[in-house]
Amino acid sequence: MKSYYLQHVPFEGPGYIETLCRNRDISLKQAALFRGDAFPSPDEFDLLFVMGGPMSVHDSRLHPWLTAEKKFIEASIRTGKTIIGICLGAQIIADVLGAPVTRNREKEIGWFPVNKTASPETPPGILLPESFYAFHWHGETFGIPSGARRLAESEACDNQAFIYKEHVLALQFHLESTEASIQEILINGAADLENRPWVQSHEEISDPAHIPESNILMEEILESLTVS
Repeated sequence: MKSYYLQHVPFEGPGYIETLCRNRDISLKQAALFRGDAFPSPDEFDLLFVMGGPMSVHDSRLHPWLTAEKKFIEASIRTGKTIIGICLGAQIIADVLGAPVTRNREKEIGWFPVNKTASPETPPGILLPESFYAFHWHGETFGIPSGARRLAESEACDNQAFIYKEHVLALQFHLESTEASIQEILINGAADLENRPWVQSHEEISDPAHIPESNILMEEILESLTVS
């Protein structure tokens, strides 16, 4: 299996996804949109990861590649590629599928519980625990597109995940985070750590206690979407 990841900023890479792909003998290549990399052709990938970033899906004037990225993702969905969108990546997928992306009622930054909502009879909904901790760093949220199934919520954010046509998964939260990747985001996003109800401190965010369970869940989800 061949995969690509779309990267929006230098400090939000694939994290643990890189390890998972290596362990599963999935080739993983990068398209760094922030430096002008080209999108892969359809025959170059079966699996697409759309990573996070601090920009909004509406910032196409500041980041013109967003317009091309949306067209690329729309075509990839139409041709049946397996796609996992994370944070900004999930919001881009929602936008492409016609759902609104708006400011969330609260910034959600740090390790907070996510609760499963519906219990679809097909993965990855089956794999989501009833409640689990995940890493968050977002101020916007997505609506649920027509034809998609809502999978999860948190106390601070109503829509945390959805699946569309069994091959497109949108996750508002980060399961791919590692200690190193979290430190990169902390360095580059320090200004976001305001004194707000759902924003943790540097020390709380740096606590690695929930990373192993998050990475295991990422592995289980990847397995469920790529099993032949």
